[in-house]
Amino acid sequence: QLQASGGGLVQAGGSLRLSCAASARTFSIYTMGWFRQAPGKEREIVAAVTWSGGGTNYADSVKGRFTISRDNAENTVYLQMNNLKPEDTAVYYCAAGRPGRPVMRVGSYDCWGQGTQVTVSS
Repeated sequence: QLQASGGGLVQAGGSLRLSCAASARTFSIYTMGWFRQAPGKEREIVAAVTWSGGGTNYADSVKGRFTISRDNAENTVYLQMNNLKPEDTAVYYCAAGRPGRPVMRVGSYDCWGQGTQVTVSS
């Protein structure tokens, strides 16, 4: 199971840090991803990190502003979001996927947490 937290209301240009805690003892073997879904839009991937933390990928819209990281000892993955924009407003989800699958595809992830709302005001 995955538990996301850290969302909230922030002004444009501000920062938030999302956390996703996993209960599985096998957390360290999974690719982890952060996704978001805005009202009326499809769910999109924001960032992904491989099991070791050595490989990270980002959507073009967040490159240079967001950073994904993980702490396998704490079974937690993070998303540091800086210079937030109103268009970043969405419900953010974390998910786990088996290694070897394309990391930037929504369909590669099997286990999903509940979302956390991020709202960026202009």
